[in-house]
Amino acid sequence: MNYIIELIVKSFQYTFIQKAVLAGCFIALSSSVLGVFLILKRFALIGDGLAHVSFASISIALMLSLSPLFFSIPFVIIISLFMIYLVEKGNIYQDTVIGLLSSTGIACGVIIASISKGFNVDIFSYLFGSILSIENYEVIISVILSSLVIMIIVILYNPLVSLTFDQDFAKVSKIKVSLINHILIILTSVTIVIGIKVVGTMLISSLIIFPAITSLQISKSFRMTILFAAFLSVLSVLIGIVVSIILDLPTGAAIVIVNAILFITIFIVNKVLKIK
Repeated sequence: MNYIIELIVKSFQYTFIQKAVLAGCFIALSSSVLGVFLILKRFALIGDGLAHVSFASISIALMLSLSPLFFSIPFVIIISLFMIYLVEKGNIYQDTVIGLLSSTGIACGVIIASISKGFNVDIFSYLFGSILSIENYEVIISVILSSLVIMIIVILYNPLVSLTFDQDFAKVSKIKVSLINHILIILTSVTIVIGIKVVGTMLISSLIIFPAITSLQISKSFRMTILFAAFLSVLSVLIGIVVSIILDLPTGAAIVIVNAILFITIFIVNKVLKIK
C-alpha cells in the first residue's frame, strides 16, 4: 500500500502528469455539463456521431501535415451545422442523420488512412487517446476552450433549460430556439475535438454520456444534476489517471471504465436504497 501511495505521489510530480490532470479536468467539466442538456434533449448520440466525423478530419489533417486540433475544430463545426440543417430543413430524423454522418466519417477516415503512409502511430493515439503525451499548446487550448464552453453555458443557462424541457414553450417565450440549438451543437463540436486527446475518437462520447446519466440517477433538481455530473466527471478523470499509473493501463480507457463503474455502482445503490 505504501508503495502505491509513493508511486502516485512521485508520478504527480512529473510535468506531463500535471498537464494531463489540468487538461483532463477542464475537458471533463465542459463535456459533462453539455451532456446533461444533450441527454435530456435525446441528442446524446450526437457526441458519437461527431467523434466519428472528427476521425475523418484528423486523417485529412495528418495526410496534409496540418495540426489535427486546429483543422478539426472548424471542420467538425461545419459538419455539425450541416447535421442540424438536415434535421431542420431536410425533415430527416436526428438519429438517422447521426447514423449517416457517423458511418460516412469512419469510412472516409479509414480510406484516407489506408492511402496515406507514415502516420499509423498518430492515428492510433487519436483513436484511443493519449492524454499523457499532451503538448503545452494543447493544454492551453483545452483550458481556454473548455472555460469558454462553460462560460457560454452559464450565460445561456435559462434559455438552454427552457429549450431542453419544452421547445414549444421556448418558442412562445420568444427564445431564439434555432440559434440556441446551433450554439449548443457548436459547443459540443468544440468539446468533442479538444477531448479527443483525452480518450480518443472512439471513446469521447462516454465523457458526455456517463457523468450526466449517472448524475440523473441520484440528483433531485436540474442544477444538482449539472453539479453532480461535473463532480463525477472530474473524479473519473483523476481516478482513471491514477489507475492507469498503478496498473500501467491506457489512460483514456481507464477513465471510461471508471465512469462505467461509477454508473453501475450508483445505479445499483439507487435501486436498492430508492434514493429517487
